[in-house]
Amino acid sequence: IRPVVQRILDGMTTLPAIVLNGRLDLLAANRLGVALYSPVYADPSRPVNLARFAFLNPQATALYPNWDDAANTTVAMLRTEAGRNPYDRALTDLIGELSTRSETFRNRWATHNVRLHRAGAKQFHHPVVGDLRLAYEVMELSADTGLTLTAYSPEPDSPSQDGLALLASWAATLDQSDQHKTAHPADRRDP
Repeated sequence: IRPVVQRILDGMTTLPAIVLNGRLDLLAANRLGVALYSPVYADPSRPVNLARFAFLNPQATALYPNWDDAANTTVAMLRTEAGRNPYDRALTDLIGELSTRSETFRNRWATHNVRLHRAGAKQFHHPVVGDLRLAYEVMELSADTGLTLTAYSPEPDSPSQDGLALLASWAATLDQSDQHKTAHPADRRDP
């Protein structure tokens, strides 16, 4: 991503934020975004990809308590991208990999659901802080065709807001312990 986009992410210090492409590759994140998606980053598969994690990593059902909804949304988003960009070799390879390795993906892919998900609420069960219910907004990066920035926000004075504050403390602790290893939390992508 462009450096200005990373600076915008880094400036968002109280909310998790990530940048995705249409294949659901997690291209960048702020510190809270990395912390929120830490189970995805821990997956050794590269590039870091939300669809691959959802269908091929057994930890996905723990991170997403409403896994069926997350799986349906993931497939619908990939189906939408395939319609927009049918000659994207990396997308074709990802769909082939998921279809070959996951019967669940293959069955959902066959339903041909197409939807854009631009706003809503998502539930997480984070391994460190527990349950989080976060509203999200997806914003297209107009200068970077095909990239979106997603920001997550808890309801004020909610258990999710408290959980996000705890997640921020945990992420800060990781930053301090990894200071000698990396300059930025999003760089911690090695297993």
